Amino acid sequence: MYCLWCDERFDFQATFLQCLAKHVPNIYSAEMDPLLEKQEEMVQAAILYPLECYLFGEDPDTFLEKLQQSGSSQLCGKVFKGGETTYSCRDCAVDPTCVLCIDCFQNSIHKNHRYKMHSSTGGGFCDCGDTEAWKAGPLCTKHEPGASSSPKENSECQLNEEIMEHSRRVFPSVIRYIVDMLIWEEDKELPLELTMREKVDSYYCVLFNDEHHSYDHVIYSLQRALGCELGEAQLHTTAIDKEGRRAVKAGQYASCQEAKEEIKRHSENVSQRPLHVEVLHADVMAHQRFALRLGSWLNKLMSYSSDFRQIFCQICLKEEAGSEKPCFISKLMLWDAKLHKGARKVLHELIFSSFFMEMEYKKLFAVEFVKYYKALQKEYINDDHDRVLSVTALSVQMFTVPTLARHLIEEQNVITTITETLLEVLPEYLDKNDKFNFQGYSQDKLNRVYAVIYDLRYVLVSKPPVWTDRLRERFLEGFVSFLRILTCMQGMEEIKRQIGQHIEVDPDWEAAIAIQMQLKNILLMFQEWCACDEELLLKSYRECHKAVMRCSTNGRSRERTVFHLCGHTLESRPYRVSADPVSIHLPLSRTLAGLHVRLSKTGAISRLHEFVSPEEFQVELLVEYPLRCLVLVAQVAAEMWRRNGLSLISQVFYYQDVKCREEMYDKDIIMLQIGASLMDPNQFLLLILQRYELADAFKKIKPTKDQLQSLIFPFSSFWFILTGERYVPGISNVTKEDVIMREIIHLLCIEPMAHSAITKSLPENENNETGLENVIDKVATFKKPGVSGHGVYELKDECLKEFNMFFYHYTKTQHSKAEHTQKKRRKQENRDEALPPPPPPDFSPAFSNVVRILNCDVMMHILRTLLQRAVELETHLWTEAMIQMVLHLLSLGLLEEKQQLQKSPEEEVTFDFYHKATRMGSSAMNAVNVLMLLEKLKRVPQLEAQKDTVIWILQMFDMVKRLREKSSLTTVGATSGSEAAKGDESTQDKEKAERKRKAEAARLHRQKIMAQMSALQRNFIETHKLLYENTLETQGKEDDIMEEESMSSANDYSRIALGPKRGPSVAEKEVLTCILCQEEQEVKLESAAMVLSACVQKSTALTQNRSRILELSGDTLDPLFMHPDLPCGTHTGSCGHVMHAACWQKYFEAIQLNFRQRLHVEQTFDLENGEYLCPLCKSLCNTVIPIVPLQAQKINSEDAEAVAQILSLARWLEIVTVRISGYSARNTKGEKQNLPAFTNKGTGNSALEFHSILSFGVQSSAKYSSSIKEMLILFATTIYRVGLKVAPNEADSRIPMMTWGTCAFTIQCIENLLEVESKPLFGSLQNRQHSGLKALVQFAAAQRTTSPQVLIQKHLVRLLGVLLPDFKGEDTPSLLEVDMFHVLVGAVLSFPSLYWEDAVDLQPSSVSSAYNHLYLFHLTTLAHIMQIVISSAAGRLLHQPKCDSARKVCTVSYCSYFSFVFYSCFSQDIPGWFVWDCVKKGIMPYLRCAALFFHYLLGVSPPEELLQVSEEGQFKALCSYLSLPTNLFLLFHEYQDTVNPLLQRWCADPVVLSCLKGKIVFHLPRYPRKRNHLIELPEDYSCLLNQASQFRCPRSSDDEQKHPVLCLFCGAMLCSQNTCCQELVNGEELGACTSHALQCGAGVCMFLKIRECKVVLIEGKTRGCLYPAPYLDEYGETDPGLKRGNPLHLCRERYRKLHLLWQQHCIIEEIARSQETHQIFFGFNWQLL
Repeated sequence: MYCLWCDERFDFQATFLQCLAKHVPNIYSAEMDPLLEKQEEMVQAAILYPLECYLFGEDPDTFLEKLQQSGSSQLCGKVFKGGETTYSCRDCAVDPTCVLCIDCFQNSIHKNHRYKMHSSTGGGFCDCGDTEAWKAGPLCTKHEPGASSSPKENSECQLNEEIMEHSRRVFPSVIRYIVDMLIWEEDKELPLELTMREKVDSYYCVLFNDEHHSYDHVIYSLQRALGCELGEAQLHTTAIDKEGRRAVKAGQYASCQEAKEEIKRHSENVSQRPLHVEVLHADVMAHQRFALRLGSWLNKLMSYSSDFRQIFCQICLKEEAGSEKPCFISKLMLWDAKLHKGARKVLHELIFSSFFMEMEYKKLFAVEFVKYYKALQKEYINDDHDRVLSVTALSVQMFTVPTLARHLIEEQNVITTITETLLEVLPEYLDKNDKFNFQGYSQDKLNRVYAVIYDLRYVLVSKPPVWTDRLRERFLEGFVSFLRILTCMQGMEEIKRQIGQHIEVDPDWEAAIAIQMQLKNILLMFQEWCACDEELLLKSYRECHKAVMRCSTNGRSRERTVFHLCGHTLESRPYRVSADPVSIHLPLSRTLAGLHVRLSKTGAISRLHEFVSPEEFQVELLVEYPLRCLVLVAQVAAEMWRRNGLSLISQVFYYQDVKCREEMYDKDIIMLQIGASLMDPNQFLLLILQRYELADAFKKIKPTKDQLQSLIFPFSSFWFILTGERYVPGISNVTKEDVIMREIIHLLCIEPMAHSAITKSLPENENNETGLENVIDKVATFKKPGVSGHGVYELKDECLKEFNMFFYHYTKTQHSKAEHTQKKRRKQENRDEALPPPPPPDFSPAFSNVVRILNCDVMMHILRTLLQRAVELETHLWTEAMIQMVLHLLSLGLLEEKQQLQKSPEEEVTFDFYHKATRMGSSAMNAVNVLMLLEKLKRVPQLEAQKDTVIWILQMFDMVKRLREKSSLTTVGATSGSEAAKGDESTQDKEKAERKRKAEAARLHRQKIMAQMSALQRNFIETHKLLYENTLETQGKEDDIMEEESMSSANDYSRIALGPKRGPSVAEKEVLTCILCQEEQEVKLESAAMVLSACVQKSTALTQNRSRILELSGDTLDPLFMHPDLPCGTHTGSCGHVMHAACWQKYFEAIQLNFRQRLHVEQTFDLENGEYLCPLCKSLCNTVIPIVPLQAQKINSEDAEAVAQILSLARWLEIVTVRISGYSARNTKGEKQNLPAFTNKGTGNSALEFHSILSFGVQSSAKYSSSIKEMLILFATTIYRVGLKVAPNEADSRIPMMTWGTCAFTIQCIENLLEVESKPLFGSLQNRQHSGLKALVQFAAAQRTTSPQVLIQKHLVRLLGVLLPDFKGEDTPSLLEVDMFHVLVGAVLSFPSLYWEDAVDLQPSSVSSAYNHLYLFHLTTLAHIMQIVISSAAGRLLHQPKCDSARKVCTVSYCSYFSFVFYSCFSQDIPGWFVWDCVKKGIMPYLRCAALFFHYLLGVSPPEELLQVSEEGQFKALCSYLSLPTNLFLLFHEYQDTVNPLLQRWCADPVVLSCLKGKIVFHLPRYPRKRNHLIELPEDYSCLLNQASQFRCPRSSDDEQKHPVLCLFCGAMLCSQNTCCQELVNGEELGACTSHALQCGAGVCMFLKIRECKVVLIEGKTRGCLYPAPYLDEYGETDPGLKRGNPLHLCRERYRKLHLLWQQHCIIEEIARSQETHQIFFGFNWQLL
């Protein structure tokens, strides 16, 4: 074939197709079960290798390697996959769509700028190298010229002419084949040139992907239709979702057709539409598969050379001569919606790698794209696949390139094309008046329509720096076309007030508001584009004005009504918002308002008359519709539209919300300001009065209360907003920064706010920026966050003067809160509570007439009328809020006049608010002026809160009066404040005197009341004298007893816990209150049980070896011995809340009953496993701990001394050995002996020797009440069930083992926690930890009594087998394979079982216990020292500490002995100072745990040194408390005769011996064990994202982006929420995280979802919750989902909080609390995480 291709006599296309026809059907014959690697080998050998040899003229690998080394494109061209992290620079990016991949970002200058991080939705393109995308730093270091490792010039990258000639022969045939096969519509036949063999009856039933059917639907349909297994159906479904289609059955045509019908039928049963299934011939399927493979081959080829790309693009764009058919690339684009997902991906990647890498061809591609834009968008809207899979998603790559966008506007009229497309895809939503009405809309379709709106935004994102005539003409044409859309929206979805009956069904309102929100930035962009060119602005204004006029002609035929007030008359068309239809949607009017403001700002308004004549302007019509909208909002606030339901309330909310207000509410205010600036102020006021339906409110007719109360306040506030809100560029001379600063000031006047909260409350511009960072530091200071919460901004004091109580962007709630906050602040500063408005900026010339409203006749009449009603105390006609607003209007008028007088001479100031306000009214009702009314207003008691404001206004009147009297402007400006203060000094003095008098009266009143209360108390004591005396007497006695006890404990008590010198137990009388019944009860052995709510859980918090595989089921597990690695323990924690056992049982039964009655309710706890929420704190619990009182024990010192003479360690060991041997003999009569044989060392086994253990003191065992015993069994069974993950079995022999194990492990966890937190061992535990540990230890001691003593003895013997080789059995582990503290706890708690007699239930006396505890502790301590010495010898070479002289001295006493003992064991010499250093450090955790254990077991008070944090003092105190010498090796000396044989035998153990000789056979832990911490996280979150980008799932070969999560316990990176990593555990499918948690954390684990910046806590298979990540931005806030995208850095305090959550075993509690707080009806499937 290669030879034929090289022979130019042959037609390449024909021979190429012959080759494909011969090989492709054979290669891709096994579609149902393809061998992908084999298929790829055959494709390479038969087709691609020969093709590449012909194309390159040499070995393909050699050629491509040379080509790659010769240079690469400056454009990165990386295509983003879904979930991949992208970066955008806020300083340098031209618009937010300009992004970098993680590699380019890390190697660019932008990583040191203000950047944003986001997760890509897929289909984007890295803009590195695109100079139009970046203001600076367009290239990263990888793509800079010369950055390649090869020094060759780019010129050498060009291909030679021969290769280019071959490319021009090969590419057309390859491209034609790909296009023909992808758009091939015949299911059974192939093109003739590809048909070589005889047709066989081989078909495939092919199932295609869609977005309507879920995974489960498809699996169900396949199982029912094909009868396949679940696994096979899942495999098919996964492949269909990934590739877009899959052959699910192979066979003859009839059988495949039958399968197709069955699949359709079954899928219709579970969904509204059937699945898309086709029957394809095997050869058609094969060629389509290979066409995609060729596409991938071309895609790879494009990355090597620009010449390849250019040739490819030329061929794809070439149209056939004389044919009207589209070019190849256009054919593929037009067919895109019909292609399956896999084909689309290949096509889009090919476009990215070819057209978008060459700017010239990108422009030509864009032209083709726009040519077919309407058809493509219509296909997409009718398709059901996501936008990321549509070719229309490529628009952002073209429309956001500034030069390309302007080219498309000029040459292709792209704005008109897009707007026309919008109108063409929404005809079904037009009503008979050509207005949109979205009732019954399709949300999916509208979401697709939004894509067209986005395209318009992309085109307009960059304003042109230079305008050409053609650009101006085309843009204006596009703008006029856009106005047609706005015309369809102007007045759409009109509503009418519902009267009488409430509306039955709320109309659909969301679609119209959503489109407004989508268009908001586009409207602003159009206005900004227009403002760039004066001529264009004026023409655009004219066109917009025409459109508004056309929409406003309705209703002109109506007759006019006449309205008179104050000598002024208004003729207007009759209209009532409360009765006639009204719409909130007025985009045309608002666009006109925006353009008008820009005319004012640029000064072009002076030429407006040239384009719109005054006769045509008709300002009354322009303001009519915005005015109606504002009146509607006022009436809704006054609850006049309640019967119209929630839809109207929601629309009004969005109308004023930050998301919409810029192009809705704000523009309506501007339009009214335009009207006020152009109309006569009195006429304008009369029009407003009429529209607010308040025409009669200010006449002599007395209006109704409802009308006044509900509408006059919004009417008054409207005037304040109209005249006072001037912070709009163009209305006054302010900048955008001034506007943002004012917004921030008013937000922070409410309360300090987080950066994100401020950002959400500010409108975003077209680049999604608010401008916050540019100004925030000028007005606020940042306060950093603590361990929880977030950082907040606090307003600077100097900015408080800018506060305006009636700021027009405040909601009702915000207004109240801001007013309260500011008044409270002023009160704290001992200042008056007046909050007048700040001086407003001057109106620009075009709007200067607006202020005339304040001093016109009608306004003065309104103000006087409202004040008169307040003075006359007609309370039904006014409210305090109305008067407050009137006072603010007066303040505004005075401030305006004062500013004008200060800037200009009096004769030039035409604004005469002062004169109008002080002039008498013409009517009898207004026979007083405003000034006189204010004086009276001060004395109105209902307006006491406004008194300070009234005084301030009177001062302002005085100040303006002085300015009017023509005193020197400069002098007045400097001294007016002080003069006004002096002029009103007498008034202020009177006010102060009055306040003082009232305060004194209040003080006297309080004194009188207190005197009365004292008299009543004395009377009560006299009446109940006997009771009172008894109480005092009892209390006094208790105090005396307490004092004596405390003195005694301070002076006499010995603070030693073990041995004959043991101090007495401090047994306090415990009286506890049940949280359920609130009854008190003293804790006694014979009383009813009281319990603590508790939670038992498995834990790996202390493990030293996370690689150890945990046994998930404990059916065969022997839990008696804990490995020194502490791989997994059972932890018991309590919230510390006490209940009666009976009360708890009733509570638990009530929960069960409630659950049975409400089966549909999702529970956050598992009742079947005994879980419940603590009734008080709602912590998750799964059991209760019975509270067993501590039995006070005191040692008689004489008895102790007598026993000391006899009972040495050697004698004690003999007695114990004899006792155990005696039991062994008794228990094995007639049975096989279970206990090991013992060497009695000469002692007899007589009854006398057997009972000798009793001769040192015994006492009868404690007798527990039945309820306490019941609770002991219940709690022990729970520990067994949870710790071993088995079914409860009260008779199981392992229950005592688990009891001792959880006691030991919990103590170790608490000791570890105290050490990590650097807290003292005693006195620093939380109350819940103290109560829980006390109850747990006493329970562990008492639990022995509920088990057979023979069983306890067997366990004891096995435990002693570790310490005493005589007792060693076959299953006894070596010394190095057990944790000694667990052995100690088990031995101490089980030792009393040796005192059991058949007839009598005995236990050791205090003296016996003291020696038992002492010798057991000394033995385990010696064994533990051995463990430490051996492990330190193994690790000596790794770490050798320096030795000081003091330590050399202290080693002399034991070095020689120690060397002697180990002489034959060690293969190397170990210095004594090194051993001592290791032993002292290594034994500390063990000693601390032992101290905690014996303290809570015996109740002996610890030394004072253990209540402090001191390393050296702590060691001495521990040794003292535990009866140890501070030189621990003196133990070896003290017990030399007894211990020497033990040491020799310990060292003779094979495992120990191998370790001593350096042959370590297992993981040997180091002592002290390492304190576990969460893994070390990088400081910068980008490093984590970089790790995630490099993560490749070990079980998946595809390049699809995964969801990487990081285990914070061990650092493993996992592939979450993906089928590839699901595991089958005990017959259940588990996700990667859940299965990992079972091994890493015994079911409880903590993960960081890297791409979402969220921590996930999980427990078991069914529970989990999200938790804030420990990464914060510079504003102290987390960013879940990377929505804000700010740079994130690790917060050590928060990470420590997470660590403590783990170490305190509170993860389960946090999960339960989170689930209880955030009740989710459809929970997340944690099992598959």
